[in-house]
Amino acid sequence: MPQPSQAAPAALPTARALRAAIAHAARQLGLDAIGVTEIHLDEDERHLQRWLERGWHGQMSYMARHGRKRSRPNELVPGTLRVISARMNYRARHARDAEAVLHEPETAYVSRYALGRDYHKVMRKALKRLAGAVAELAGPHGYRVFVDSAPVLEKALARNAGLGWIGKHTNLIARDAGSWFFIGEVFTDLPLPPDTPAEAHCGTCSACIPACPTGAIVAPYQLDARRCISYLTIELEGSIPPPLRTALGNRIYGCDDCQLVCPWNKFARDASHPDFQVRHALDSPRLTELFGWSPDTFEQRMRGSAIYRIGYERWMRNIAVALGNAGRSDAVLAALEARREHPSALVCEHVQWALEQQHARAAPAAAGS
Repeated sequence: MPQPSQAAPAALPTARALRAAIAHAARQLGLDAIGVTEIHLDEDERHLQRWLERGWHGQMSYMARHGRKRSRPNELVPGTLRVISARMNYRARHARDAEAVLHEPETAYVSRYALGRDYHKVMRKALKRLAGAVAELAGPHGYRVFVDSAPVLEKALARNAGLGWIGKHTNLIARDAGSWFFIGEVFTDLPLPPDTPAEAHCGTCSACIPACPTGAIVAPYQLDARRCISYLTIELEGSIPPPLRTALGNRIYGCDDCQLVCPWNKFARDASHPDFQVRHALDSPRLTELFGWSPDTFEQRMRGSAIYRIGYERWMRNIAVALGNAGRSDAVLAALEARREHPSALVCEHVQWALEQQHARAAPAAAGS
């Protein structure tokens, strides 16, 4: 009696069909673009080493802690053959105009990426689902997902995956999306067909370099993070160097100036994910209002935000500096005086500096009256 024939295994899609199917799955999951790259980062490794040797990473010791694993994906995750890099737009559709806020000294400026919920969880969830979709398309595979959560040269991988080029300000720029987006990765052991690396299109433009308030972009493609306002307000744990405080202006968390002047951001797109819309009116809050927050208020409102990582003490430190840079008013002076005896020595130091700034600003006016 003849035996029933077994069904032939389903044919795997062609490389082109597989790439198209992965891109479709990514869009369905809220990712705005994906690319695939091999794992060779030799020149980027040398660039990173030179940057570390100059000490431009400041207190970010984690940049050196893992040795060369940051530039060698197969050492960080053994067996890795390819990296799927992904973009997700974050510009909030209804946020107040960033430049308008920067010109209002009594209004706090929060980097546009932090106006909504913490992107780490949102994007990681989408990337895990994408890895599952890849398994359905190409078969089981070993993988790990990263969203700014491990020693990974994210921008270099994204460039090699065709998602954009690294601009003179060292941020990633895409011709069709500007730079207002997050990036994340799926390390996989599948030999997926790689995409063509992106070509640079900054040309002769160098608008981002003079736009940096603290001169942190010391030359094209070279950033001294120790001077960067994002570093000073987020990564730095102690006192903000006094010579740099006035340059912070009203920026209390991060800085976007180099992106705001980039001509490629005329192609930037709004976020489609609802979690990146403005929460707690952070697109234009009053400095005096934020300075009145208690630790419990910070806990309640910032939990679930990228801002939560810096903690209440650094939050207050940053706002004190911004109040020192604000226009003189009874409300500003009252807010600072109310925190003069703050339990944190770090906050007290910056409050005292802010009061000195305010009094110095009043002295010329009094002399001329």
